[in-house]
Amino acid sequence: MRRRTRKFIGTIAIIAFCIFYALLIMAFAHSRVPEWPRVAQLLFYIVFGMGWILPILPLIRWMEKRGADET
Repeated sequence: MRRRTRKFIGTIAIIAFCIFYALLIMAFAHSRVPEWPRVAQLLFYIVFGMGWILPILPLIRWMEKRGADET
């Protein structure tokens, strides 16, 4: 598969994942987090605000991989 095709597929997947992830985290945060102490809320938003990066890294590596037709 050409790199350009992988980048297109990866971009669509990243956008879909980010939308799903944001909706999931917002629903959880809206229902549970306001009851927590301020420090726990801060930690929640820091961890889950940056938590989307780890699942996306393998996809980014796949998108940047050189194809057989590239040198």
